[in-house]
Amino acid sequence: MTHQRRIYVGDIQGCREELEMLLEALRYDEAQDELWCCGDLVNRGPDSLGALRLLRRLSARGVLGNHDVHLLRLARGLRTGRRRDTLDAVLAAPDREELLAWLEKWPFICDFSDCLLVHAGVSPAWSDPVARLAGLSPYEERVELAFATNVRLCDESGARPAEEPAHAAPPWRPWWRLWQERRDERRTVVHGHWAAAGLVVEDRVRGLDSGCVWGGHLSAWIAEEDRIVQVRARRAWQGFD
Repeated sequence: MTHQRRIYVGDIQGCREELEMLLEALRYDEAQDELWCCGDLVNRGPDSLGALRLLRRLSARGVLGNHDVHLLRLARGLRTGRRRDTLDAVLAAPDREELLAWLEKWPFICDFSDCLLVHAGVSPAWSDPVARLAGLSPYEERVELAFATNVRLCDESGARPAEEPAHAAPPWRPWWRLWQERRDERRTVVHGHWAAAGLVVEDRVRGLDSGCVWGGHLSAWIAEEDRIVQVRARRAWQGFD
């Protein structure tokens, strides 16, 4: 079967209804389209269980984000819950084990001829990001995993600030600026994770976390059309405090 469109979707974070709205706006066709997720499928939104079930039914693929890793480790007893977690329904579901087994197989990077998909970002120190992230387990603490699922700012060596400043200032820069400086790289990097930065549509960068769970939008990028499709959140499911 030849798929006509690759559709990349930003951080869903349990916003199942908005995902359904986005799929309708996209006129998503299971027979013709591929659905790729930028990670953070779950948590903080109202229906992580429903989002996982829907994505599994649609045979969605993608990369793990920091909230997905949190869920997997929480389910194994490797981590304790957090105040803002909204994962109880997933952990208590009768199909919990099937959903978690499906999710834990997702990688931390997906490589296409024209783009890379990662949750947060890739380090400027990695000459081959795919090789650095391939085969990593969500259950093991690795520097590479932490970077790929959490980075926002870094310096030219790939070091991250111990405490992230509110605004970029030397030597800290948005990691994708360093990606754009790679003269031998032609792929577009597609990522999520940074809701405060909003939608990013720049040269060889598509940042798709537009803060749905915070009351923003759920965004998708159709690669073959180089087109963004968005739906507005039904409400703010989380607030900054």
